[in-house]
Amino acid sequence: MFPPCRIRVSGGFVLLAGWFVLANGWEPLVTVLGAAAVHEWGHWVLLRMLGAEVTGFRLSVLGAVLETDSGRLSYGGELAAVLAGPAANLLSALALTAVAKGRWPAAVGANLILCAFNLLPIRPLDGGRALYLLTAWLAGPAAGETAARWAGTVTAAALAALIGGVIWTTGGSLWLLPALAAGLYWSAGPWFSGTHA
Repeated sequence: MFPPCRIRVSGGFVLLAGWFVLANGWEPLVTVLGAAAVHEWGHWVLLRMLGAEVTGFRLSVLGAVLETDSGRLSYGGELAAVLAGPAANLLSALALTAVAKGRWPAAVGANLILCAFNLLPIRPLDGGRALYLLTAWLAGPAAGETAARWAGTVTAAALAALIGGVIWTTGGSLWLLPALAAGLYWSAGPWFSGTHA
């Protein structure tokens, strides 16, 4: 059922997971990783249904990435595969709510947060990729690139400002600093580097 693929786990992910366990315990980590597994499973199922081969899986401090040969997919097929991860999280949260009757609120919350976060229009998140694919499908790749860059820059800058404000008002949190750095990088990175995801 699962064809062989390259699996890579970065040292940064292992360190971050260890830090998280020390600060919060292992149960929240299992909950978050469970929601992430549901998310990637959603991508995987739709990619396989569309005939795309999954060639690798990468786990890093920025999240999980399925490596595929999606070049054979149409814009619509790739868009569906990109949105399948957040959809799997949303369906999982709804199913847990219906079946668990309030017993697993952390799992429901983790799935909803992962769904919403991944729909932010920032590449390499699913929302940024979906915005590019939809715009490129309707108006061409150049328009898709422009829309994705502008939406990503504005969203990442707003997110960085929000996180910076929360750090300032609450006296700071070490867990928010990486998010602030990522927001600042994503808002400035594509414009200054001349590259895109």
